Amino acid sequence: MSTENRKYIYLAVVVVLIAVSFGAGFFYGAIEKLPHSVQGIINQEFGKPKEFDFSLFWEAWDKLNEKYVDQNKLKEDKLLYSAVSGMIKGAGDPYTVFFPPQESKSFKQDVSGSFGGIGAEIGKRNGFLVIVAPLEDTPAQRGGFLAGDKILKINGEPTDDITVEEAVTKIRGEVGTKVTLNILRGNDGAKAKDIVIERAIIKIPITKLETLKNNKIAHLSFYSFTSTAPFEFQQAAAKILATTGYKGIILDLRNNPGGYLEVAVDIAGWFFDTGDLIAIEQFGQSEQNQKTEFRASGLGALKNYPMVVLVNQGTASAAEILAGALRDNRNIKLVGDKTFGKGSVQELINFKDGSSLKVTVAKWLTPKGVSISDHGLEPDYKIAPTEEDIAKNKDLQLDKAVEILEKMLNK
Repeated sequence: MSTENRKYIYLAVVVVLIAVSFGAGFFYGAIEKLPHSVQGIINQEFGKPKEFDFSLFWEAWDKLNEKYVDQNKLKEDKLLYSAVSGMIKGAGDPYTVFFPPQESKSFKQDVSGSFGGIGAEIGKRNGFLVIVAPLEDTPAQRGGFLAGDKILKINGEPTDDITVEEAVTKIRGEVGTKVTLNILRGNDGAKAKDIVIERAIIKIPITKLETLKNNKIAHLSFYSFTSTAPFEFQQAAAKILATTGYKGIILDLRNNPGGYLEVAVDIAGWFFDTGDLIAIEQFGQSEQNQKTEFRASGLGALKNYPMVVLVNQGTASAAEILAGALRDNRNIKLVGDKTFGKGSVQELINFKDGSSLKVTVAKWLTPKGVSISDHGLEPDYKIAPTEEDIAKNKDLQLDKAVEILEKMLNK
């Protein structure tokens, strides 16, 4: 598959409920005609699978139009969009979604513009709508959301059968207004609770650098792979290099929902030699399908520092790619909790009537060929904080990372 003139969605999980400008991120493909209305049933043969009998669909269509009691409620375009949506859902992929014209317009506005939100990224996991990551210093984080929280209701409405995009529409809104999310945390037996959040325009810090253990350890938190991240990471890296006391680095990718792949490869250049493999993009599942390799290009200025990486359930997409590359290529230990498992690429296809299809076209593999999708990355040292730990501001994951790094420094 040619990548010329194509820009894919490398965003972590479909839509971020924040106010940022994502810029480009889609491939607008050339497509055939789609009838605006099925009135008169045109283009019936277009794209029809050769060995599949569609008579059931047309029979059901005819019977519905013949028998349904409220004929005036049967709108042919609505029936068509519902049928297409049902077909797309049959793929079983929460990231492959059909948008009727109005939803398509809203989706593009969400990804290219600014809007009020709560500062959390959401996705689907095992049929549940979940918090992928509450972003740093946002209403969602201050309100107590945690990565992995299941969203059962939005303003009292169940989320069982809604898509991520539909949930986003319900959660976002005018700045200063409030939204109530009913969330379930933990395993069976846990009780759901309501959290009321006030919507706001969100500004997220990209990096935060702290000094630990008598200036020996640089604790570098990295929150998102946005278009401005390379510049901000460069500033943080320059501070590390200019501080003679630093002997090791803890790279903190917890609650980093990812972002652009190109940014992940750019950041990787600080930790790898030029030409080192960072990630593999695989189209299709067979070995014959095309694979694209992404390699580091940079000076590797931080590659000689002993290092540990912190991850959790909110580590997704580009953040998982970087963490996986550091472990595969440099045997760097991951500490924390299992990552989210968002390792796929979506392509946005526009149709003539204003509707669109967001379809998964590829998956990401680590340098050793491990698929990130669905499974995520298992940490080398699994540390799962309890609610009591969180309430007392105990960071057992960071404590473990410091312990491991100190042992490395004392060898």
